[in-house]
Amino acid sequence: MKKLKVGIAGYGVVGKRRRECIDSHPAMEVVTICDQLFSSDGLVVDGVKSYQTYKGVLAEDIDILFVCLTNEVSPEVTIAALKKGLHVFCEKPPSRDVAGIIEVINEEKKHPGQKLMYGFNHRYHDSILEALSIVRSKELGEIINLRGVYGKSQLITFNQTDWRTKRDIAGGGVLLDQGIHMVDLMRLFAGEFVDIYSFIENSYWNYDVEDNAYALMRTKNGAVAMLNSSATQWRHRFHLDINLEKGSLVLGGILSGSKSYGVETLTIVYANPEDDQGDPKMVTTNYNIDPSWCAEIKEFSDCILNNRKITSGTAHDALQTMKLVYKIYYADKKWQQTYNIKNPDIE
Repeated sequence: MKKLKVGIAGYGVVGKRRRECIDSHPAMEVVTICDQLFSSDGLVVDGVKSYQTYKGVLAEDIDILFVCLTNEVSPEVTIAALKKGLHVFCEKPPSRDVAGIIEVINEEKKHPGQKLMYGFNHRYHDSILEALSIVRSKELGEIINLRGVYGKSQLITFNQTDWRTKRDIAGGGVLLDQGIHMVDLMRLFAGEFVDIYSFIENSYWNYDVEDNAYALMRTKNGAVAMLNSSATQWRHRFHLDINLEKGSLVLGGILSGSKSYGVETLTIVYANPEDDQGDPKMVTTNYNIDPSWCAEIKEFSDCILNNRKITSGTAHDALQTMKLVYKIYYADKKWQQTYNIKNPDIE
């Protein structure tokens, strides 16, 4: 079988991790990569031809481009790849602002035969998939509320470069960079939020991007979500409570490359308030393998090979999640005025 030829734009930590999954896929092969840190064009790096910029990669004979670049250039590169007739997989966030992803969607509409998918890999963790299956089955009734914390100890961690602290490149801080995963999961479980209140702070690390975001949100159906995305969480933490009419789902820890967020677990709580006195039956599952990165790529490749629609991580998903992130920014009037945050509903 002829393999799909892949180029990777951006060969840092994420690009290399995607490379591992592509290399393990029987129908895909990486043929070219680029990174601004390469000393010149035309070098052989990790067995493939390399360039300093994405334009060199696009000049090669490829079928798919993986975009693993900084936020300010992701839309430009995605649009260029679509114009060249390529399928595109782009990491989150899709842009540094809402306008960027809207430009991408306008271009995507011109290329209905091409697949565009965004990398919200938390959706592909086994604990998340199991929780989502339970929520959608209505086994525990409707969602009452959600409480989520996703935090790390710094804005720059694990030998990352400092671009995440530069507003002109990143667009935002810990909420846009990491908290976007929790925002996306809350949308996935509860639907769209219509009422939003927030406090956005940068009082500890003192960059011009946020180090903490606190949000209180409500859906049209009355489900309430509380969120803290933090860069002052000294013990790294991922935690999401989903409280429903007949019980709760407690997602604790998340398997990651750093291994710093603890064991990934899902606890199912079966409520019986008349008899259990607040100490109900609970069943906890530990997840020891993270299939999310490769599972996401397998789904993307299957959609290409079998001409199926992208159903998770679509450009629409990316737009709605970006809009919610920016609604959280916009809801803090002080933050809105300081950084001239536009209302995402009128972008």
